[in-house]
Amino acid sequence: MKGRRVVVIGGGLGGLAVALRLAGEGWQVVVCEQGSTFGGKMNLWERDGYRFDTGPSLLTLPAVFAELFTTCGTAIEEHIELVPISPLADYVFDDGTRFSYSTRLPEWLGVIRQLDPRDVEGYLRFMQLGARLFALSRETFLRRPPIGLPDLRTFKSLRHLPLRNAWTNYHAMVARHFRSPFLKQLFDRYPTYVGSSPYHSPATLAVIPYIECAFGAWHVRGGLYRLIEALLVLARARNIDLMTNARVEAIEHEGNRVKGVRLGGGTRLRADVVVVNGDASLTPALLGLDGQIQPPEERSLSGFVLLYGLKGELPEVAHHSVYFSSDYRREFSQLFDECRFPDDPTVYVSVPSRTDKSLCPADSETLFIMANAPATDAIWSEADSKRARERIFERLRKGGFPEIDSLVAVRDQWTPARIARDYLMPGGAIYGTHSHGWRRAFLRPPNKHRKIAGLYHVGGSSHPGGGTPTVLLSAKITSELIRKHEA
Repeated sequence: MKGRRVVVIGGGLGGLAVALRLAGEGWQVVVCEQGSTFGGKMNLWERDGYRFDTGPSLLTLPAVFAELFTTCGTAIEEHIELVPISPLADYVFDDGTRFSYSTRLPEWLGVIRQLDPRDVEGYLRFMQLGARLFALSRETFLRRPPIGLPDLRTFKSLRHLPLRNAWTNYHAMVARHFRSPFLKQLFDRYPTYVGSSPYHSPATLAVIPYIECAFGAWHVRGGLYRLIEALLVLARARNIDLMTNARVEAIEHEGNRVKGVRLGGGTRLRADVVVVNGDASLTPALLGLDGQIQPPEERSLSGFVLLYGLKGELPEVAHHSVYFSSDYRREFSQLFDECRFPDDPTVYVSVPSRTDKSLCPADSETLFIMANAPATDAIWSEADSKRARERIFERLRKGGFPEIDSLVAVRDQWTPARIARDYLMPGGAIYGTHSHGWRRAFLRPPNKHRKIAGLYHVGGSSHPGGGTPTVLLSAKITSELIRKHEA
């Protein structure tokens, strides 16, 4: 690969990961990040001693992250500290019912028995289904491109193929396993991890709660952005050219072969290979070809996010909490069918300073508060933000969340419009397309462009999809395709 050059468009987690892998194989690598900081949606906001992650708030499948560091010739423990989160979360329901979801099985089964003793068996069957799906997917969907001749590992993995329950709607599958309405609503939440509705997603997404339970949820000491900072240290050590404020305006090509990219201002960068770490629906425009930006009806959820730094502590609030709406089906109908912010949103609250006091001044807290929002092209006004905040805090007050107005020292706000603008995600769709139906869930944009040689995709909008470990697996798949086709 000596002398061969790759340009990575976008310095998010997937872009940095593929850059590190290719640099380790001898490629000359340039990363062009259109913003002022690297990390993409896994980013950082700091003010007056408070440090906030603005994107993902936990990690799963830590072995996937460790493998990337090992590939770079080092150990993850030398760069970041992973802290297990236990219990996973507190769940609060409309009628006042609340409990903690623990990965300690005896403790969690005790909670289930109190809700409905019959659901103990249902939960174990639910986890068994998730285990089979994970065993199958890690040798197929999560390891290789979805299109291509199967190899021996793929054939061997078919012994894990579930014959029942996995071939239906996700919500229907959950309803088959649980009688308690609280457990149904809890496990219906997991498709939102990939920006989708439980009422339209395939049952195979049962792999998500299994992964979280089996491998745990993890916090990075100092915040998840420490991971990006660690990858940047490795990138500089490998002489990767890291460019910020370098927006790519065009991918240049002759016929069906890439030649490089053109930046704003006219600067041209030659490349034998170009990797797009961004929304795949924007690629045709960069190529100067006909193509449609992801239409609203195909987009995943966006989010409305509030960041608060408090002068004072909240000892009664867990690291992660979820305050459920009174009518989950109506909430998702408003999000996807009516394309509007829900009247009664489910609210996710992360207080990472409960685990990690390095994130804030003494006797303080950092809060990340989020509700799902539709990824539309509509203008998000200050009046829209005010209504969303009011609905969020109405739900929190009903769930017994403490009043914090008098404690707020710093604050920031992320709307779908800001996510769309800052991260070039149409409508602010966090995961690209939604996972409604089999085609959307499993046939996302491919890692290797079908028509243009030397052009590849990486990240949450392409195969195998969104979520931090999945993005790293996308980088591994993409780098292996480049090794195969560009050597």
